[in-house]
Amino acid sequence: MAASVLLTVGQGPKQDELLRKIVEKASKIQPGTEPGKMGSVIDEASYKNIISCIEDSERAGAEILLDGREWANGPMAKKGGCWIGPTVIKHASPEDKCMKEEVFGPVLSVYNVSSWSEAIAIENSNPFGNAACIYTSSGGHADWFTSRFRASMLGINVGIPVPREPFSFGGLYGTKSKYGDMDITGDGAMEFFSNRIKVTSKWPVPNVEEFVTGDAFNANVSGPMDHANFAGRM
Repeated sequence: MAASVLLTVGQGPKQDELLRKIVEKASKIQPGTEPGKMGSVIDEASYKNIISCIEDSERAGAEILLDGREWANGPMAKKGGCWIGPTVIKHASPEDKCMKEEVFGPVLSVYNVSSWSEAIAIENSNPFGNAACIYTSSGGHADWFTSRFRASMLGINVGIPVPREPFSFGGLYGTKSKYGDMDITGDGAMEFFSNRIKVTSKWPVPNVEEFVTGDAFNANVSGPMDHANFAGRM
Protein backbone atom coordinates (compact mmCIF):
# COMPACT_ATOMS: atom_id res chain seq x y z
CA MET A 1 0.00 0.00 0.00
CA ALA A 2 1.40 3.39 -1.02
CA ALA A 3 -0.33 5.76 1.45
CA SER A 4 1.80 8.56 0.03
CA VAL A 5 -0.39 11.70 0.10
CA LEU A 6 -1.12 13.82 3.17
CA LEU A 7 -3.78 16.53 2.95
CA THR A 8 -3.80 19.14 5.70
CA VAL A 9 -6.91 21.27 6.19
CA GLY A 10 -6.48 24.95 6.93
CA GLN A 11 -3.36 26.90 7.84
CA GLY A 12 -2.01 27.69 11.26
CA PRO A 13 0.52 26.72 13.95
CA LYS A 14 -0.88 23.17 14.34
CA GLN A 15 -0.43 22.38 10.65
CA ASP A 16 3.07 23.89 10.67
CA GLU A 17 4.02 21.89 13.75
CA LEU A 18 2.72 18.66 12.20
CA LEU A 19 4.82 19.19 9.10
CA ARG A 20 7.89 20.08 11.16
CA LYS A 21 7.59 16.89 13.21
CA ILE A 22 7.14 14.75 10.10
CA VAL A 23 10.32 16.14 8.55
CA GLU A 24 12.20 15.80 11.84
CA LYS A 25 11.26 12.16 12.35
CA ALA A 26 11.83 11.20 8.72
CA SER A 27 15.27 12.82 8.67
CA LYS A 28 16.43 10.55 11.51
CA ILE A 29 15.86 7.36 9.51
CA GLN A 30 19.16 5.78 8.53
CA PRO A 31 19.99 3.59 5.51
CA GLY A 32 20.83 -0.04 6.12
CA THR A 33 19.53 -3.56 6.47
CA GLU A 34 19.66 -3.76 10.26
CA PRO A 35 16.53 -3.51 12.44
CA GLY A 36 15.23 0.05 12.63
CA LYS A 37 16.89 1.12 9.39
CA MET A 38 15.47 1.48 5.89
CA GLY A 39 16.70 -0.59 2.97
CA SER A 40 17.01 0.13 -0.72
CA VAL A 41 14.11 0.13 -3.18
CA ILE A 42 13.40 -3.09 -5.03
CA ASP A 43 15.08 -2.40 -8.38
CA GLU A 44 16.38 0.26 -10.77
CA ALA A 45 13.03 0.67 -12.54
CA SER A 46 11.36 1.53 -9.24
CA TYR A 47 14.20 3.87 -8.34
CA LYS A 48 13.93 5.75 -11.63
CA ASN A 49 10.18 6.13 -11.22
CA ILE A 50 10.58 7.58 -7.73
CA ILE A 51 13.25 10.03 -8.93
CA SER A 52 11.02 11.02 -11.84
CA CYS A 53 8.13 11.81 -9.51
CA ILE A 54 10.33 14.00 -7.31
CA GLU A 55 11.82 15.86 -10.27
CA ASP A 56 8.42 16.42 -11.88
CA SER A 57 7.17 17.94 -8.63
CA GLU A 58 10.19 20.22 -8.43
CA ARG A 59 9.64 21.49 -11.95
CA ALA A 60 5.99 22.15 -11.11
CA GLY A 61 7.00 24.43 -8.23
CA ALA A 62 6.85 22.05 -5.27
CA GLU A 63 9.12 22.57 -2.28
CA ILE A 64 11.34 19.64 -1.27
CA LEU A 65 11.32 19.77 2.53
CA LEU A 66 13.43 16.63 2.87
CA ASP A 67 15.45 15.26 -0.04
CA GLY A 68 16.24 11.55 0.03
CA ARG A 69 18.11 11.62 -3.25
CA GLU A 70 21.27 12.28 -1.26
CA TRP A 71 21.32 8.59 -0.31
CA ALA A 72 22.33 7.76 -3.89
CA ASN A 73 25.82 9.06 -3.06
CA GLY A 74 26.01 7.57 0.41
CA PRO A 75 28.11 4.66 1.72
CA MET A 76 25.33 2.08 1.30
CA ALA A 77 24.87 2.95 -2.37
CA LYS A 78 28.55 2.25 -3.01
CA LYS A 79 27.98 -1.31 -1.83
CA GLY A 80 25.23 -1.82 -4.37
CA GLY A 81 21.49 -1.43 -4.62
CA CYS A 82 19.18 1.47 -5.43
CA TRP A 83 19.06 3.79 -2.46
CA ILE A 84 16.78 6.73 -1.84
CA GLY A 85 15.95 8.16 1.55
CA PRO A 86 12.77 9.59 3.04
CA THR A 87 11.53 12.50 0.97
CA VAL A 88 8.87 15.03 1.95
CA ILE A 89 7.38 17.24 -0.75
CA LYS A 90 5.14 20.26 -0.15
CA HIS A 91 3.12 20.60 -3.32
CA ALA A 92 1.81 23.75 -4.94
CA SER A 93 -0.70 21.89 -7.11
CA PRO A 94 -2.88 18.79 -6.64
CA GLU A 95 -2.16 17.95 -10.27
CA ASP A 96 1.47 17.00 -9.62
CA LYS A 97 2.48 13.46 -10.60
CA CYS A 98 3.22 12.46 -7.00
CA MET A 99 -0.27 13.54 -5.99
CA LYS A 100 -1.98 11.29 -8.51
CA GLU A 101 0.18 8.19 -8.89
CA GLU A 102 1.21 5.47 -6.47
CA VAL A 103 4.92 6.12 -5.98
CA PHE A 104 5.77 3.01 -3.94
CA GLY A 105 8.82 4.64 -2.46
CA PRO A 106 9.76 6.63 0.67
CA VAL A 107 8.06 9.78 -0.59
CA LEU A 108 5.34 11.71 1.24
CA SER A 109 3.42 14.32 -0.73
CA VAL A 110 1.84 17.08 1.35
CA TYR A 111 -0.80 19.47 0.09
CA ASN A 112 -2.79 22.05 2.02
CA VAL A 113 -6.51 22.50 1.37
CA SER A 114 -8.92 25.11 2.65
CA SER A 115 -11.88 22.87 3.47
CA TRP A 116 -13.08 19.32 4.11
CA SER A 117 -14.95 19.37 0.82
CA GLU A 118 -11.78 20.21 -1.09
CA ALA A 119 -9.96 17.35 0.64
CA ILE A 120 -12.72 14.88 -0.27
CA ALA A 121 -12.79 16.15 -3.86
CA ILE A 122 -9.04 15.49 -4.24
CA GLU A 123 -9.26 12.07 -2.59
CA ASN A 124 -12.25 10.91 -4.60
CA SER A 125 -10.95 12.19 -7.93
CA ASN A 126 -8.00 9.83 -7.72
CA PRO A 127 -8.41 6.83 -10.06
CA PHE A 128 -7.33 4.46 -7.28
CA GLY A 129 -9.64 3.36 -4.49
CA ASN A 130 -7.66 1.15 -2.18
CA ALA A 131 -7.57 3.09 1.08
CA ALA A 132 -8.14 6.45 2.74
CA CYS A 133 -7.52 7.67 6.28
CA ILE A 134 -8.57 10.51 8.56
CA TYR A 135 -6.58 11.74 11.57
CA THR A 136 -8.76 13.48 14.12
CA SER A 137 -9.71 13.62 17.80
CA SER A 138 -13.40 14.02 16.94
CA GLY A 139 -15.69 11.08 16.23
CA GLY A 140 -18.07 13.35 14.34
CA HIS A 141 -15.30 14.50 12.02
CA ALA A 142 -14.25 10.90 11.43
CA ASP A 143 -17.82 9.91 10.56
CA TRP A 144 -18.12 12.78 8.07
CA PHE A 145 -15.05 11.64 6.15
CA THR A 146 -15.56 7.87 6.30
CA SER A 147 -19.08 8.27 4.91
CA ARG A 148 -17.68 10.16 1.90
CA PHE A 149 -14.35 8.48 1.08
CA ARG A 150 -14.31 6.60 -2.23
CA ALA A 151 -12.12 3.71 -1.08
CA SER A 152 -12.70 0.26 0.35
CA MET A 153 -10.31 0.23 3.33
CA LEU A 154 -10.75 3.20 5.64
CA GLY A 155 -8.64 4.20 8.62
CA ILE A 156 -9.30 6.47 11.58
CA ASN A 157 -6.01 7.52 13.16
CA VAL A 158 -4.47 4.47 11.42
CA GLY A 159 -2.11 5.20 8.53
CA ILE A 160 -2.17 1.73 6.95
CA PRO A 161 -5.80 0.59 7.32
CA VAL A 162 -5.35 -3.03 6.28
CA PRO A 163 -8.02 -5.07 8.08
CA ARG A 164 -7.26 -8.41 9.67
CA GLU A 165 -8.88 -11.68 8.64
CA PRO A 166 -11.62 -12.58 8.02
CA PHE A 167 -11.94 -9.18 6.35
CA SER A 168 -10.24 -8.82 2.99
CA PHE A 169 -7.52 -6.56 1.61
CA GLY A 170 -8.72 -5.05 -1.65
CA GLY A 171 -9.86 -2.00 -3.56
CA LEU A 172 -13.23 -0.53 -4.47
CA TYR A 173 -15.24 -1.51 -7.52
CA GLY A 174 -15.02 1.12 -10.27
CA THR A 175 -11.43 2.09 -9.43
CA LYS A 176 -7.99 0.97 -10.59
CA SER A 177 -7.54 -0.79 -7.25
CA LYS A 178 -10.09 -3.49 -8.00
CA TYR A 179 -9.73 -6.28 -10.55
CA GLY A 180 -12.09 -9.22 -10.89
CA ASP A 181 -14.76 -10.25 -8.42
CA MET A 182 -12.75 -11.06 -5.30
CA ASP A 183 -10.11 -9.62 -3.00
CA ILE A 184 -6.70 -11.19 -2.48
CA THR A 185 -7.15 -12.22 1.17
CA GLY A 186 -9.93 -13.34 3.50
CA ASP A 187 -12.95 -15.17 2.13
CA GLY A 188 -12.12 -14.05 -1.41
CA ALA A 189 -8.78 -15.86 -1.25
CA MET A 190 -10.44 -18.97 0.15
CA GLU A 191 -12.82 -18.98 -2.82
CA PHE A 192 -10.01 -18.46 -5.31
CA PHE A 193 -7.56 -21.04 -3.98
CA SER A 194 -10.05 -23.77 -3.12
CA ASN A 195 -13.00 -25.63 -4.58
CA ARG A 196 -16.43 -26.01 -3.09
CA ILE A 197 -17.40 -29.67 -3.38
CA LYS A 198 -21.06 -30.54 -2.91
CA VAL A 199 -22.25 -34.10 -2.30
CA THR A 200 -25.91 -34.93 -2.84
CA SER A 201 -26.88 -38.46 -1.78
CA LYS A 202 -29.84 -40.74 -1.01
CA TRP A 203 -29.60 -43.99 0.90
CA PRO A 204 -32.16 -46.83 0.79
CA VAL A 205 -34.11 -47.26 4.02
CA PRO A 206 -33.38 -50.61 5.76
CA ASN A 207 -36.35 -52.77 6.66
CA VAL A 208 -36.34 -51.88 10.34
CA GLU A 209 -38.81 -50.21 12.66
CA GLU A 210 -38.52 -46.49 13.25
CA PHE A 211 -37.71 -45.20 16.67
CA VAL A 212 -37.62 -41.98 18.63
CA THR A 213 -34.11 -40.76 19.33
CA GLY A 214 -32.94 -41.93 22.74
CA ASP A 215 -35.20 -44.99 22.92
CA ALA A 216 -34.09 -48.53 22.36
CA PHE A 217 -33.99 -49.76 18.79
CA ASN A 218 -37.11 -51.72 17.69
CA ALA A 219 -38.90 -50.58 20.85
CA ASN A 220 -42.64 -50.04 20.81
CA VAL A 221 -42.88 -46.28 21.27
CA SER A 222 -45.51 -43.67 20.75
CA GLY A 223 -45.13 -40.04 19.77
CA PRO A 224 -43.47 -38.33 16.79
CA MET A 225 -41.30 -40.54 14.63
CA ASP A 226 -38.07 -39.74 12.82
CA HIS A 227 -38.99 -39.75 9.13
CA ALA A 228 -35.59 -38.53 7.93
CA ASN A 229 -34.03 -40.89 5.43
CA PHE A 230 -31.42 -42.24 7.86
CA ALA A 231 -33.29 -45.22 9.30
CA GLY A 232 -33.32 -43.37 12.59
CA ARG A 233 -29.53 -43.24 12.77
CA MET A 234 -27.99 -39.72 12.62
